[in-house]
Amino acid sequence: MHIRKDDTVQIIAGDDASATGRVLRVLPDVGKVVVEGINKVYRHMRPDRRNQQGGRLSKEMPVDASNVLLVCSACRKGVRIGKRAGAEGRKERFCKQCGAGLGFLGKAKAKQA
Repeated sequence: MHIRKDDTVQIIAGDDASATGRVLRVLPDVGKVVVEGINKVYRHMRPDRRNQQGGRLSKEMPVDASNVLLVCSACRKGVRIGKRAGAEGRKERFCKQCGAGLGFLGKAKAKQA
């Protein structure tokens, strides 16, 4: 998956299109990400012994990973990314528009170093 936890992403589809937020969780088995403040839903709680008042609890629901773009720190907008071999033999994410590095993936390989 091209998105990792704590990345800043831009939403490109849905009700929250063009909004940006930080990734809280990545769910690679279902291809979704949870973004802070995006795709909020409300759970209506009935009053009970623990929650005397009741009310509405809001939480973020997952968004499909294909509906988000990684925000490039140099371009300051959502961009497509590519993967290339870095100097140390590690895979690196890079911006397809300006070529800036966006972080490494995994550990260094002994063969490529």
